[in-house]
Amino acid sequence: MQILKNVMDQVIKRNPDEPEFHQAALEVLESLEPVAERNPHWVRAGIFDRIVEPERQIFFRVPWVDDQGTVHVNRGFRIQFNSAIGPYKGGIRLHPSVNASILKFLGFEQVFKNSLTGLPIGGGKGGSDFDPKGKSDGEVMRFCQSFMTELYRHIGENTDIPAGDIGTGAREIGFMYGQYKRIKNNFTGVLTGKGLTWGGSLARTEATGYGLCYFMEEALRAKGKSFKDATVVISGSGNVAVYAAIKTSELGGKVVALSDSNGYIYDPQGINIDTVRKIKEVERKRINEYVKYHPGASYTEGCAGIWTVKCDIALPSATQNEIDEESATALVSNGCYAVGEGANMPSTPGAIRVFLKNGVIFGPAKAANAGGVATSALEMAQNSMRYSWSFEEVDAKLKSIMVGIYKAASSAADEYGYQGNLCAGANIAGFLKVADAMYSQGIAY
Repeated sequence: MQILKNVMDQVIKRNPDEPEFHQAALEVLESLEPVAERNPHWVRAGIFDRIVEPERQIFFRVPWVDDQGTVHVNRGFRIQFNSAIGPYKGGIRLHPSVNASILKFLGFEQVFKNSLTGLPIGGGKGGSDFDPKGKSDGEVMRFCQSFMTELYRHIGENTDIPAGDIGTGAREIGFMYGQYKRIKNNFTGVLTGKGLTWGGSLARTEATGYGLCYFMEEALRAKGKSFKDATVVISGSGNVAVYAAIKTSELGGKVVALSDSNGYIYDPQGINIDTVRKIKEVERKRINEYVKYHPGASYTEGCAGIWTVKCDIALPSATQNEIDEESATALVSNGCYAVGEGANMPSTPGAIRVFLKNGVIFGPAKAANAGGVATSALEMAQNSMRYSWSFEEVDAKLKSIMVGIYKAASSAADEYGYQGNLCAGANIAGFLKVADAMYSQGIAY
């Protein structure tokens, strides 16, 4: 990484103590070395130096009052990373782990992910260290209203269109949208993930999980394989995991393990997804409740052990860096031949090296889990038209986008000497479109 070494050194110098951002930047820059060699005019124009620097970072306080009248103060963030190909687009994450490093890593990844969809959307990310778990509806509402009271001045349907993310579901989006509408006095598509009766899109809830499977099915097909009769392990038990499990079953696969932050369940007969949804969505309990309904299944404390379960296909859909080198080695040793990332950056660099070295079909997050943001952009289009497409129409568009992402990543990998490396291919394919736009628009961008 000769040409871009100085760029990475500058990232570390300017952003000390931000390991997640360092990891994301290094993973991309390593892939872009042959691109830099072929495009010295981009080097001279500082494209690589600019691509790793957010256009705008907004940090603010969020005071709110709990049900006992106690005042709390959280931190709010919005990282508007790159708008070269369209308005900023990316989720709002509400979780105690939220900090500048995590949001910069997510915003950076979002730039390339959004570019890969082929839709005119830039990259950004935001959130707060507020934890909605255990809070009443009133407390969540007051937090969301306070959060939006500051954020509203920095977003807009042609500027920045946030969406949901971890901790930000339909309830939170509703409270935020209501406050935005109250302040701005207009009804606009400024947030995505809205309710179906007030501007939301059908298939948005299913999109990331379905899209993950559409991408992996195309990647598997290129190697003469498919989901049919495959044994599949999926981490997580939220929307992405649940709908990836449903689509896996539709494609002929059998999901045998799911997890939450406490541990994982293993059911050799195949996970009953209706039971999981009842536990997680209706009862709002932990995944260990599953064994009460299915005595033939087992529950194991701790999340990491899920990757020791024998499977053909693994779909990590929980959180970043959940698969390390040891877990990746265990997967390969047990015959796993395909890994698709449903979460953002769930595999460490060491794990990715293990997968690529052993010929595992590896679908990187910025490509494989782009279905959510793709459908968010389709929601934006419907809002602009004041029109709604059917579930089947949105799903068909989603599948077409995911197949297109695979082809773009595969083609870029072949063209730049990374045959079979979809991780490098996705980085390059996403970067080329953004870099060309930045160069065309001059140094200001």
